[in-house]
Amino acid sequence: MKKILLVLLLGITIFTFAFNRPALAADATNGAKVFSANCAACHAGGKNLVQANKSLNKSDLEKYGMNSAEAIIAQVTNGKNAMPAFKARLKPEQIEDVAAYVLREAEKGWK
Repeated sequence: MKKILLVLLLGITIFTFAFNRPALAADATNGAKVFSANCAACHAGGKNLVQANKSLNKSDLEKYGMNSAEAIIAQVTNGKNAMPAFKARLKPEQIEDVAAYVLREAEKGWK
């Protein structure tokens, strides 16, 4: 019985790691390309051309609760207010990459 349980747990572990993308695997370099092609029209240089007070600067991301990959991923995926949803245009991995890029650039002050 213990052997069966051990084999079952080992199988679940292997399956989990083999088919799930690691949470920290986002590629900010690819995110820069995706951002440039899809987001820069409204958010060039971390600005927000539609609502200037809601930029992608670190202080604004913190102020509006958008300073995590999860929050940015949700916003890009589902849209909100004037921002359209990108779930039909971008793959989940691309959205994760954009979130990593936005957080990296916000940390650097969009320089």
